[in-house]
Amino acid sequence: MHNYKSMKLMNFSEVTGPQFHKVHVGVGHRLDAFSSGVLVLGIGKGNGVLEHLCKSHVTRDYMLEGEFGKATDNFTHTGRVIEKTTYDHVTLDKLERVLAMIQGANQKALIMYSQVDLHTQEAYELAVRGLLYPHGKSPPILTGLRCIHFNPPHFTLEVQCVNETQKYLRKLIHEVGLELRTSAVCSGVRRTRDGPFKVENALTRQHWTAGSIIQAIAHFSKATRKIRKLEMYKQTAGQLNSNAQVQEQTRMCENLVKTYSKRLTSVIATKGYITKY
Repeated sequence: MHNYKSMKLMNFSEVTGPQFHKVHVGVGHRLDAFSSGVLVLGIGKGNGVLEHLCKSHVTRDYMLEGEFGKATDNFTHTGRVIEKTTYDHVTLDKLERVLAMIQGANQKALIMYSQVDLHTQEAYELAVRGLLYPHGKSPPILTGLRCIHFNPPHFTLEVQCVNETQKYLRKLIHEVGLELRTSAVCSGVRRTRDGPFKVENALTRQHWTAGSIIQAIAHFSKATRKIRKLEMYKQTAGQLNSNAQVQEQTRMCENLVKTYSKRLTSVIATKGYITKY
């Protein structure tokens, strides 16, 4: 009798078909239970691209559904209501002014966390091309914010951001309500883009087949190369930052030497050690 426990089934001639290979599947920037939309997965060697995707600080697009008139304990419309307010005074013009204020503050934060000297030509070109990214870790930063639908109490915001979480975005709706002297909850968070990956190219559940997945991998081969380029731009920005720091330190040393030389010359001349040069 054979000891089947010590033998692999694939060694039997009766077993046909290709052997099974374990495939590692990685997950990109995650979505929580209250959100939907684009979720990037990496298969096999594609997991290396996910690492580049995270390091490149690519921006992501979201559609945020909001509702004025109440506040909850978790910023969602299904949470426990802790406050109800009026919202008749809220207009589209007032909402857009609040959004512009928030976006302006985030733009300043982006410049600060990019740690790039904007007085250099290289840094200026990065800023013009929209390639400024936070250097290292940073809080969530909004790079774009606008209202695309306004029908009180309901409204919809389109957001571009980096280093965000869905909880932060739901809290953003709450803070918009506070700025308008009312309250607001988030009724939906939907990611429509994660870097070069857009919702129109996403595979829905009924398309989770081997053929569709292989086709999607081939379709996004150019996008994966773009992600690696974004990582190169990030490294360039970091190098610009290092060069700027070196230049600043050099200027400080030169100024210190000039100041010290003037003071030393003044002391020598006063003491009578030097009468002429």
